[in-house]
Amino acid sequence: MSRHATPPMSTRLLRSYVGGEWRTAADEGTPLHDAVTGEEVARVSSTGIDMGGALEYGRRVGGPALRELTFHQRAALLKALASHLREHRDELYALSARTGATRGDSMFDVDGGIGVLFSYSSKGRRELPNDTVYLDGAVEPLGKAGTFVGRHIATPLRGVAVQINAFNFPVWGPLEKFAPAFLAGVPSLVKPASQTAYLTEKLVELMLASELLPEGSLQLVCGSAGDLLDHVTEQDLVSFTGSAATARRLRAHPAVVRNAVRFNAEADSLNCSILGPDATPGTAEFDLYVKQLVTEMTVKAGQKCTAIRRAFVPAELLDDVQEAVCERLARISVGDPSNPDVRMGALASLEQREEVRRSLKALSDAGRIVFGDPDHVEVVGADAERGAFLSPVLLRADDPQRAEPHEVEAFGPVSTLLPYTSAEQVVELAARGQGSLVGSVVTGDAEFARDVVLGAAPWHGRMLVLDADDAKESTGHGSPLPMLVHGGPGRAGGGEELGGIRAVLHHMQRTAVQASPKVLTAVGNSWVPGAPRSEGVHPFRKSLAELRIGDSVVAGPRIVTDSDVAHFAEFTGDTFYAHTDEAAAAANPLFGGIVAHGYLVVSFAAGLFVSPEPGPVLANYGLENLRFLTPVKPGDELTVTLTCKQITPRENADYGEVRWDADVTNAAGDSVAKYDVLTLVAKEAAR
Repeated sequence: MSRHATPPMSTRLLRSYVGGEWRTAADEGTPLHDAVTGEEVARVSSTGIDMGGALEYGRRVGGPALRELTFHQRAALLKALASHLREHRDELYALSARTGATRGDSMFDVDGGIGVLFSYSSKGRRELPNDTVYLDGAVEPLGKAGTFVGRHIATPLRGVAVQINAFNFPVWGPLEKFAPAFLAGVPSLVKPASQTAYLTEKLVELMLASELLPEGSLQLVCGSAGDLLDHVTEQDLVSFTGSAATARRLRAHPAVVRNAVRFNAEADSLNCSILGPDATPGTAEFDLYVKQLVTEMTVKAGQKCTAIRRAFVPAELLDDVQEAVCERLARISVGDPSNPDVRMGALASLEQREEVRRSLKALSDAGRIVFGDPDHVEVVGADAERGAFLSPVLLRADDPQRAEPHEVEAFGPVSTLLPYTSAEQVVELAARGQGSLVGSVVTGDAEFARDVVLGAAPWHGRMLVLDADDAKESTGHGSPLPMLVHGGPGRAGGGEELGGIRAVLHHMQRTAVQASPKVLTAVGNSWVPGAPRSEGVHPFRKSLAELRIGDSVVAGPRIVTDSDVAHFAEFTGDTFYAHTDEAAAAANPLFGGIVAHGYLVVSFAAGLFVSPEPGPVLANYGLENLRFLTPVKPGDELTVTLTCKQITPRENADYGEVRWDADVTNAAGDSVAKYDVLTLVAKEAAR
């Protein structure tokens, strides 16, 4: 079968994409059912897949192809891929409805996943070099003479990122793991949960059909993982989303342990939301709390790892919150997610519904149900028994010390109201979740928020503080964002997904390189002080194609005079006493007399190194890392050495960024100012 072939979406066996081709198992597979109608959607099996061969193919074909590209080139491919998927998202929406998702749920999953690709593309272009190596931190001097220095670099691991995903987000889940791995230069092997694998299969089909991805950079296994983990090496990574019990089992796999494989887990999480004592009925925060709680209970039918399971409320407000939440839940219509009037669809499967009902029995031992019936629900446009429908269920546990609410997760539209009496107590109760992905505090009291955030932070990967000020822009309790870490300590898995560049670096090896400045410059493609410099044609006369790292100009000297300092003070309005009052400046223990403005020094330096005629340099767009190191007094001579430090071509422009090392020294050779100058330079000289 060809790479982009599309069998009809009838009852059929889902395919895997490994070794550069689509493959279908030889057996009949296990049936998968429509969450709404109970009809068989497809069958799934991975029988016959050579798992070791798939990993080796990723290492041998996908890895080298990705590593040939720079970070910026990979980022550009992510952007193009996101645009391609956005054009085809209706195809994903159609299948998403069969998982029990409403249109809003599907947008959360599909558009959220596409948004992750856009976000990583943007961060890659803004925060990573147009190179294949990442420089992690500053150069460290290791000897007195400056001939022995060190620096950390990050390079892509030479393995495959094995990504085992949960059933609840069959689009967003794979994409939020794939994006940072791809940007890092590491190929992915996606293993979706079987219940909703038909949607992930479609996603991967669309990704491959884009013809944007280097061969071997993405593989898919539908069905059992089989002996997949038996074949992982020290260069591979494993990322898992699912139950804490499964995470423990996979983390302890002999090959994972033996080879010290990087293992990231995002697991069970008894997330909490805390209402502040100030948020009484009638306040904006009270209404925000109630609305957020109901939203988190009903979006994706509560099948979110970030959903609110424990709702902590000041004891004196418990009745008020219960009444308001029940009133709002009563307006939630459950049924066929394709019906625009339906607010909550079905759970992913009948088996999942039974699992939630079992968990509810345990939770009921600690409290009582105040809204909903686990065994009965009125549905719109569907059969309540054939589809995996469940009523939203709100419990109330008047004794917050009971163990069950802090230990049992009902992975569905279920939450428990719990009272508290002080900030100290609610922090202690939040910690009893033994590690959560996210907690939220809804309050207008900044001091209460500070106490709770700092107290609960060690048990949480993310904390949201919601109030009337940020409500309009807030993405909500349950929405992980690609620029922030998504993960949590303890029970939540002890790992981190997303997290912007942090997630990219998770797929790379940090290595300390100790060498001479010349070698460190060559390794990192960034000039290091002490490395050779090349003088000759003024570097501002060179296009990007002609410019080389180490190209330099030395300009000066220029004598700073009393009149220079006085004129600069008058012209700019900066009449700080150290520049204008001889007696006061003499009393200053740092200066001992009149000194030149720091910005006067920088301005003189620019006048010294500039090449004023039109040429390849298009613009100066900033300074970074500016430090004034030695006071400059009238009579001092200034010399500036400007050296090409780093060259970053822009992929879709006819210019690039050049970073210059600027070192301004006095007659004694002491540095008075050091900084980086950023310019935009044409790729080719004008003709």
